[in-house]
Amino acid sequence: MCKWILINGASASSHLRCCCLLLLFLASSVPVTCHDLSQDMLSPEATNSSSSSSSSFPSSFSSPSSAGRHVRSYNHLQGDVRKRKLYSYNKYFLKIEKNGKVSGTKKENCPFSILEITSVEIGVVAVKSIKSNYYLAMNKKGKVYGSKEFNIDCKLKERIEENGYNTYASLNWKHNGRQMFVALNGRGATKRGQKTRRKNTSAHFLPMVVMS
Repeated sequence: MCKWILINGASASSHLRCCCLLLLFLASSVPVTCHDLSQDMLSPEATNSSSSSSSSFPSSFSSPSSAGRHVRSYNHLQGDVRKRKLYSYNKYFLKIEKNGKVSGTKKENCPFSILEITSVEIGVVAVKSIKSNYYLAMNKKGKVYGSKEFNIDCKLKERIEENGYNTYASLNWKHNGRQMFVALNGRGATKRGQKTRRKNTSAHFLPMVVMS
């Protein structure tokens, strides 16, 4: 009888030890399992964050200061080229002749009035006559002229006014703190930038699409 009790006692003790070891094993394995699950749940977000930041901003527009943070891409505003005619409020087509002279013409088929308008910065454009290969430019004295080479005089701020027409102001030059605009007077001649204002319709142009 006692032998049976001793044997069963040993068996019970052994069984108890096994249960304790099993409980300890389960208890120790739960945090690991939760940790692994939490990592799995977070990994897709980390991957998406890394891939989206690298794909949304091309390397050609990245800079050291922008590394490691999200930067907005303005690809759709840079390098855009439009073929247009600029039709003034005074009913002249702006043209740049082969000698670089800028003026207005009433002729709808004038080849010197077919222009390429290219975005060089956000809100800043370069305007070039395809036929003469001259850029529309304004110097610091407010003179409008055609430049064979692209320079700081050729950077023009393009803005859509309330009446739906566009204005083109010098990016780099001002007169007494006022912006100077490309403008054509009632005879189709260019006006000095100092004599122009944003509200003057002589500085208003309607970009007209040129069909190839």
